[in-house]
Amino acid sequence: MAPYDLVPVTIAVLAVLPAALAPLSTRIGRIVSRLSLLAFGDLVHRSRSSQQLRKRRLRAAHVPMTYRLYAARTLLYATIGAVVGAVAGLYLQWGVARLLTVAPETVRAQVPGTFAFVAGAFGRPLPTGRTLLAIQLGSMIAVAAVGAVTTYYLRWWYPSQIADSRRSDIDENLPQTISFMYALSRSGMELPKVLRILAAHEHVYGEPAAEIGVAVRNIDMFGKDMVTAIRTMARRTPSPKFKEFAENLASVLQSGQSLAEFLEQQHQEYQQEAEDQQDKLLEELATLAEVYVTTLVVLPLFLITILVVVGITVTNTLTLLRGVVYVLLPVLNVGFILYLRSAMGGTVGNGQFDPSLDPTVRLDGIRRTESRAARSDGGVSVGESQQAANLERLQLYRRLKWLRESFGHPVQTIIERPTALLWATVPIIGLLTLVRLYASVRLGIPLVLVIDDFLLQATLFVVGTFAIAYEAHSRRIDTIEASVPDFLDRLASVNEAGMTVVESLDRVRKSDLGALNPELDRVWADIQWGADVEMALRRFEHRVRTRTISRVVTLITNAINASGDLARVLRIAATQAKSDRRLKRARRTEMLTYVVVVYVAFGVFLLIVGALDTVLIPNLPDDSVLPEASGAAGQFAITQVLEDLGSINESAYTLIFFHTTTLQALFSGLIAGQMSGGRLADGAKHASVLLSIAYLTFLFI
Repeated sequence: MAPYDLVPVTIAVLAVLPAALAPLSTRIGRIVSRLSLLAFGDLVHRSRSSQQLRKRRLRAAHVPMTYRLYAARTLLYATIGAVVGAVAGLYLQWGVARLLTVAPETVRAQVPGTFAFVAGAFGRPLPTGRTLLAIQLGSMIAVAAVGAVTTYYLRWWYPSQIADSRRSDIDENLPQTISFMYALSRSGMELPKVLRILAAHEHVYGEPAAEIGVAVRNIDMFGKDMVTAIRTMARRTPSPKFKEFAENLASVLQSGQSLAEFLEQQHQEYQQEAEDQQDKLLEELATLAEVYVTTLVVLPLFLITILVVVGITVTNTLTLLRGVVYVLLPVLNVGFILYLRSAMGGTVGNGQFDPSLDPTVRLDGIRRTESRAARSDGGVSVGESQQAANLERLQLYRRLKWLRESFGHPVQTIIERPTALLWATVPIIGLLTLVRLYASVRLGIPLVLVIDDFLLQATLFVVGTFAIAYEAHSRRIDTIEASVPDFLDRLASVNEAGMTVVESLDRVRKSDLGALNPELDRVWADIQWGADVEMALRRFEHRVRTRTISRVVTLITNAINASGDLARVLRIAATQAKSDRRLKRARRTEMLTYVVVVYVAFGVFLLIVGALDTVLIPNLPDDSVLPEASGAAGQFAITQVLEDLGSINESAYTLIFFHTTTLQALFSGLIAGQMSGGRLADGAKHASVLLSIAYLTFLFI
C-alpha cells in the first residue's frame, strides 16, 4: 500500500477526533459547540418540524445542553459521519474492485461446487478513467449518505433511550422516595426542606431525587412558587407515575389539604403497586425461562445436530458449524442477557456509595479558631501560610486514605469491593498464561494443543476467585440488611420510652442484632471519641455501602435535625424496610426455580453434545460395512457416502463440541445468576460451577 492510500483514512480520523474528545475535555467540548453553532445554528431555527417533541425528550433525559446546541451538534456529527462514510465508500470500492480481478479458476477451487456459478462474476479488469471516477463517486455518495443519516437518527434516538432508562429508575425508586417524604413530613419538617434534602441525596434515591432537583432549582434560582415548580417538574418527567404523583401533590398544596395524610395514602398505594409489579415481573420471568430453553438450548442443539448429520452424510459443514458456535450462540446469549437486564431493571441491586460524600475525605470537621494562629504542636505558633499548608496536607492525606487502606487491608477491601480483585487476578493470570504458552513453544508443543486448556483454566481462576469474593460480599450485605428492620423497631421503642438518640443507640447496640452489632459498636466508638451522631452514622453508611443503609442513615440524620421525637419516623422506616425485605425474599424464592431450569437445560445440552462426540463421531462405519444395494449406481452412491464418512475430521468436531459446551456453560451461568440475583455478577458462581463441569467432562471422556 502506497503512502498516499492512507490520506483518506487520515482525513476521517482527523474529522472524528474532535467529536470523540469532546466528552473528555471541557475545552474541546466548547470548541466543538462553537463550531456547531457557527456552522448550523441558523439551520436549527429554520427547521421547525418535531422541535417540541425533541425538546421534551432532551428535558426528560436531563441532557445538559439547550435544544439549539444539541441540534447543531447533531448536524455537525452527521457531517462527520458523511465524511467517514465517504472514506469508507472509497476503500470499499477499492476492495471490491481488487476482489473482482481474482481469476475464476481460483474462485471455483475455493468455493463448494454448489456455489461455483459465482465464479462468473470474477476475472474482470480494474476500471479506469471516467468509469472508475463514476464508480468511486457513487460508492462514496451512497456510503456517506448512510453514515450521515445513521448518525443523525442515532443522535436523536439516544435521548429517548436515556429517558426510558430514567423512567424505569424513577418507577423503581418512587415508593422509597414517597416513604422518605412521608417520614420527614411526620417529623414536622416543611415540604421545601424535604425536597431540598431529597435533591441533595440523588446518590441514595436515584432519579426521583434528580427530578425533585428540578423543582428545587426552579424555586431557589428562578423564584417560582412551590406549586408552579412542582407542576413544571411534572411536565418534564419521563415517568407517568411520577407525573401523576407530582400533579396530585400540587393539587394538595393548592387546595390546602393535609400533606401528611396525602403522603401516607400515596405511600400505601405505591407499596401495593410495588408488590403487583413484582408479581408481574415473576410472570414475565416464567415466560423468559421458557424462551431461554427454546431459543438458547433447543435451537442451538437442533442446528448443531442437523449440521453434524449433514456433514457426515452429504458435505462438509464445519464452516457453518463454526458460525453457529462462535457467532450465533454468543449473539443469542448476549441479546438475551441484555433483554433480561432491561426487563428486570435494578429491582434486586444495591445502590453504590458516592465517594464524594465520604466524611473522611471532606474537611467539614475541621474548625477554625478565632485567634490568628492556632497552637497545634505543644505551644509553638504557626502562621496563616503554614496553617493553610497543613490543611492541604491533611486533605491530601484523607484523599489518599482509600489507597492506603486498600493495600493495608486487602482482604477487607476485596470483601467490600469484589471488583477490586479483578485488578489483581486478571493481570496476574494473563501474565502467567503468556509464560505457560511461551514455555510450551520452547518445549516444541504446538499452541493449538494447549491454548484452549490454558485460556479455560485462566477464565476459571478469574471467574472463580471473583465469585468467592462476591459471594462473601453479598452474604455480608444480606445479613446486615436483614437486621435493619429489627434495629429500627428497637430504636423506635427505646426512643418512645423517652431516651435521647445517643442513649437509644447505646441501648440498642447491646441487644442481639446479628451482623449489625459490630457496625453499631463502631458507631458508638465514633461517638465516644467525639463525633456527633450524624458523622458517626455517615461513617457507618460509608463502611456498609448499600442503598438500604444509605436511606436509613439519611432519614435518621435529617429527622434528628427536624425533631428529637424520632419514634414515628423510625416506625415508618421500619415498615418500609420490612416491606422491601419481604419482597426481596419472595423474589429470590421464586427465582430459584429458574436457576434449576438453567442447570437442567445445561445438563441436557452437555449430555447430547457428549453423545455426539463420544458415540456418534467415533463409531462411524468404514468401507468394510456395506449395506446391500441394487444396481451399479446404488452401489457407487453408497460407496461414495462411506468414503466421505471415513474422511470426517474427528478432532475438528471434538474441538467444536468442546468450545460449544464451554461457551454454553459460561453464558448459562451468567443467565442463571441474573435471573436469581438480578445482576450479572451474581452469575459468577454459577458460571464457575458449570465451566468446571464442562471442562472435567471433556477432560475424562
